[in-house]
Amino acid sequence: MLSQDILQAIKQYTANMQAPLTFVLQSGEHEKREELKSFLTDIAGTNERLSLVERDTSLRSPISFFIEVDGKDTGVQFSGIPSGHEFNSLILAVLQSTGTPLKLDESLQKMVGRVNEKLHFEVFIGLSCHNCPDVVQALNQFALLNDNISSEMIDGALFQDVIKERDIQGVPSVYVNGELFANGKVDAAQLIEKLMERDQSIAQADEENALPLQDVTVIGGGPAGVASAIYSARKGLKVTLIAERLGGQVKDTMGIENLISVSSTTGPELTGNLIAHMNDYDITVKEHLRVSEVIDEEIKTVVLSSGERIDTKTLIVATGAKWRELNVPGEKENIGNGVAYCPHCDGPFFKGKDVAVIGGGNSGIEAALDLAGIVKSVTVLEFGDTLRADQVLINQAEKRDNISIIKSAATQEVTAADGKVNGLKYLDRTSDEVKNVALDGIFVQIGLVPNSAFVKDVIETSQYGEIIIDEKCHTSSKGIYAAGDVSTVPYKQIVIAMGEGSKASLSAFEYLLANSERLEALYAEQNASEESVAA
Repeated sequence: MLSQDILQAIKQYTANMQAPLTFVLQSGEHEKREELKSFLTDIAGTNERLSLVERDTSLRSPISFFIEVDGKDTGVQFSGIPSGHEFNSLILAVLQSTGTPLKLDESLQKMVGRVNEKLHFEVFIGLSCHNCPDVVQALNQFALLNDNISSEMIDGALFQDVIKERDIQGVPSVYVNGELFANGKVDAAQLIEKLMERDQSIAQADEENALPLQDVTVIGGGPAGVASAIYSARKGLKVTLIAERLGGQVKDTMGIENLISVSSTTGPELTGNLIAHMNDYDITVKEHLRVSEVIDEEIKTVVLSSGERIDTKTLIVATGAKWRELNVPGEKENIGNGVAYCPHCDGPFFKGKDVAVIGGGNSGIEAALDLAGIVKSVTVLEFGDTLRADQVLINQAEKRDNISIIKSAATQEVTAADGKVNGLKYLDRTSDEVKNVALDGIFVQIGLVPNSAFVKDVIETSQYGEIIIDEKCHTSSKGIYAAGDVSTVPYKQIVIAMGEGSKASLSAFEYLLANSERLEALYAEQNASEESVAA
């Protein structure tokens, strides 16, 4: 099942295991069990410290197994064969449970460690979903950090009875103790926040390990943010990058063919390259954290969702944008029950069904083309009287028999019955007639909204929420810069975001050349004053 190249790679990865690990496979019969058993046997054969045992446990199914290290249940479980995108989740769990450092920021590790409630997470995934592994891997780390937590990856394709029982129509779908915890496009930062909602006491500022005064703090882990961090680090500056997830929106893009000098790549591949390049430099990276507040004084203070505070001389905001919502009745109520935003993740749930894509730009037509190979039919609804996508994409869509395009259509309502989407209503703007389309699913692809809400009271933004910048990425506040899709820079493209991030860094460096010594003295004076008051 696994090629010799893959097995050789596993052998190399596991060479430094610090403890014996056992895959404990639930006993019983299932048509996929021999395939899973062979899969695990092959992996166990790469290292003498890996083994497989069959045991009558209380797991979900005969195709369920958990990871045991030194005779102790780690709380990491898999139901199904973790191949495809989830193969990395399994290998990471093996490595992290046997000594490889976890990827979570230290402050987050301490927060997870404070959870006192018994929590069993179930993560329903699709093996073709490229967002799902982030969630699985985050929850696996939660389990490794705290004996009160366990996490189970569940391949929805193999457990259709459970999918039907819980009416799941999108992945990842996360349950805790049998109740819905999060679904749709969710990341580790959101999981952490939801944990804090359950128990506010787990968030405590880690003052002992507080960072020293930073020269540059970058908020955002996409192309603009990473470019800013790298350019700043190359100047020998103290740099911290804060990101909810590295890669940002780029990570959700499957085909990239316009990044100059790279003829073809994918979002996950580009994200990996960005991270690898950033790892070449001394940059403090705080991933899976949100910025809850920015205090704009001469010394800026960034307050994180963990309670941590970072003092910095300059700040670069490169937080990108998120999917724009329709804001019509029935949309929010049916997210995960027929309303989706990621065709790559949720498309397989609508195999052989009728779906709509709202939006006729590049993302909308690309989504329609992706879905056309899976679903029965795709109806594209565009508000304007012409499509905004590149002509090459329009030409491809027009060749597909199962793609139809409706222009001058204003979506008015998402309709549903028995908890599932069954259609939508739209206004035909040419005739002012309200029409109905019977559908099983709706994919919203109408552009992006800047992620600027957390600084809207600190720096000036446009009527669309974009941070207003000049040609050097200066914002309305001295020492604060913005770059990429969150800003007013025209043309939201990866290559432009990289250039703008680099420009913002160079502008911050100019500011530091003139002000760094004064800011250092001011910071020292403030600390001395605070220590005097404390004494």
